[in-house]
Amino acid sequence: MYTIGIDFGTESGRAVLVDTRDGREVATAIHAYGDGVIDEHLPGSDKPLPPDWALQNPFDYIEVFKRTIPAVLKQSGISPDQVVGVGVDFTACTMMPTKADGTPLCGLAEWKNNPHSWVKLWKHHGAQPQADLINETARKMGEGWLERYGGKISSEWFFSKALQILVEAPEVYRATDRFIEAADWVIWQLTGVETRNACTAGYKAMVQDGQYPRKEYFAALHPDFADVVDSKMGRTFARLGDKAGGLTAEAAAYTGLRPGTAVAVANVDAHVTYPAVKATKPGTMVMIMGTSTCHILIGDKLQTVEGMCGVVPDGIIPGYYGYEAGQSGVGDIFAWFVDNAVPPVYHEAAKQAGMNLHQYLEVEAAKQKVGEHGLLALDWWNGNRSTLVDADLTGLLIGASLGTRAPDIYRALIEATAYGTRVIIDAFTERGVPVTELIVAGGLPEKNKLLRQIYADVTGRTLRLAGSAQAPALGSAMHAAVAAGVYANIEAAADKMGKLSDDVVTPISENSHVYDELFADYKTLYDTFGRGKNDVMKRLKKIRRQVAG
Repeated sequence: MYTIGIDFGTESGRAVLVDTRDGREVATAIHAYGDGVIDEHLPGSDKPLPPDWALQNPFDYIEVFKRTIPAVLKQSGISPDQVVGVGVDFTACTMMPTKADGTPLCGLAEWKNNPHSWVKLWKHHGAQPQADLINETARKMGEGWLERYGGKISSEWFFSKALQILVEAPEVYRATDRFIEAADWVIWQLTGVETRNACTAGYKAMVQDGQYPRKEYFAALHPDFADVVDSKMGRTFARLGDKAGGLTAEAAAYTGLRPGTAVAVANVDAHVTYPAVKATKPGTMVMIMGTSTCHILIGDKLQTVEGMCGVVPDGIIPGYYGYEAGQSGVGDIFAWFVDNAVPPVYHEAAKQAGMNLHQYLEVEAAKQKVGEHGLLALDWWNGNRSTLVDADLTGLLIGASLGTRAPDIYRALIEATAYGTRVIIDAFTERGVPVTELIVAGGLPEKNKLLRQIYADVTGRTLRLAGSAQAPALGSAMHAAVAAGVYANIEAAADKMGKLSDDVVTPISENSHVYDELFADYKTLYDTFGRGKNDVMKRLKKIRRQVAG
């Protein structure tokens, strides 16, 4: 028997067809979203979007199903009769407004030109004022759930974005019958059944112990927001690993699978990766590294941790508290530098060496000793998710001189993201949530050997690689196997289908000693610019927004 896992990332979606007996990945297919990340202007329009916006086209997600599932069936030669389940994971929080039948508002002629009718991608940061109001109001009203989110709700999370729609486009808000995570929306399209998975509800929509915040709290945010849950969402949550429904005849026709094939309840890309790397016990932090990084771990007791994205009972592995933290920009930072700040001489040198620019800069940066470039950076090019939870923070590079070269900055940016991870690890360990080992998944650590060593050296912990290049999709296929009844629970599926590389990256002690010194200075910068001692970053952003209108 086989299952298919579909991983919806920031730029593309990928499907993996997996043998349920041993987790063998039989076939893989990737489809890039036609409209990609919409952050400049809507498709077919030349009107610029405001700064800090990031949207997507939901119909690109359906195209992923139409392209990748038939492709893996064709590649593998596996009969649709042998595929017993489908699982999906998604970036989060990626939310959207729809009509009662699931039609996206952006698919209707009367709303397609209003940017608030489109999907708000996880890295949409336009709702920071609403996030500030959510946090300030919760503190004033003594809302106890706030501490389970590290004391702050992010502008990336569900109700920040929903409130932004109400405040900035009340006509779109009134026309919306459902606010829903894109993860749950695609399951709705496959099965015809509207579900809301407990994972995104817990981590992104302020659901704790099965309950949203009280109605009086939402009313305090805005009078028209009081009934947002009852009128536009619903209070029933589907458990991870459960069957959401079976493929409709329509979905079966465009995927090539059989009608009624089991479809698992949706999950978050980071959380679904945890069992995919055989992590089922406390002490292991799994880092899903790509454009951003999500830090996932479990514990056997409830703790509050500064700036964590959330802690949810059974949120990752049943029987444990699931913790999440993250960095809003990692691979995106390296891509920004390569795309915008590397002189032509390096492009030519990389071409002559038969490498892409990332590979060439990695090789050159690896020649340096720790601290040789004399640089220190703050990794806030896309804001800070943990521990400061502030999208208005920006990047910083200090120590540059006329002698500074591109490989120096490239290495300093990698080191900055490693320091950011160390801050997160320290926040958990200081609160009694142990982190003894790191496991990394995603294309970024797979490709970049220097990055892996720097992370081990900076954190002082051993680092292991996922056994699959498509760990989130594998994790979704595992949940599909549970939903189809092949395994009784995700731990059993992890035992047979999970994969972990035998390679171990060990910290180099002399490097770690120097990084300890550099990290102390990083923390000084972190506190100075991130904790209100110097708010120049926010002032600059305010001016930018004023100039942009």
